[in-house]
Amino acid sequence: MKKIKIETYLEVFETISELPKDIQELMNKAQQARENAYAPYSHFRVGAAIRLTSNQITIGSNQENAAYPSGLCAERVAIFHTGALYPNQEIKAIAISASSSSQVLDEPIGPCGACRQSMAEYEQKQKSPIAIYFMGETGKIVKVASVLDLLPLGFDAKYL
Repeated sequence: MKKIKIETYLEVFETISELPKDIQELMNKAQQARENAYAPYSHFRVGAAIRLTSNQITIGSNQENAAYPSGLCAERVAIFHTGALYPNQEIKAIAISASSSSQVLDEPIGPCGACRQSMAEYEQKQKSPIAIYFMGETGKIVKVASVLDLLPLGFDAKYL
């Protein structure tokens, strides 16, 4: 038997003002998108903003449905919207912000597994890393340099 260690490196920013200016703008767009979330059941709002290599920004927010599996997370709304509008442009960075009506989320909230898989597909498609920045409503922001830092040993087309 052989043991293999997998490590992930995170950068942690104490406040939005510590982020580079272009990422501050991106996180502000994610926070604004969060306010447009349709979350009447969970009351958990998420906003995502994507910056392309052209510097175009697209957004998404979670969209719930009474038939729960029919809803969609903010990250997938944003990335699918981006893929439909700008299929040949690369994604540089994604910013994510979450809030809840039942508590103040002051810790970074990472994307769910389905969103990690969807974002990884786009990263693999473009053959270059996508930086992910995520936070709660307030507080620290976490950055990973690549989606694959959040989803090591991910599934991809080579297995099909």
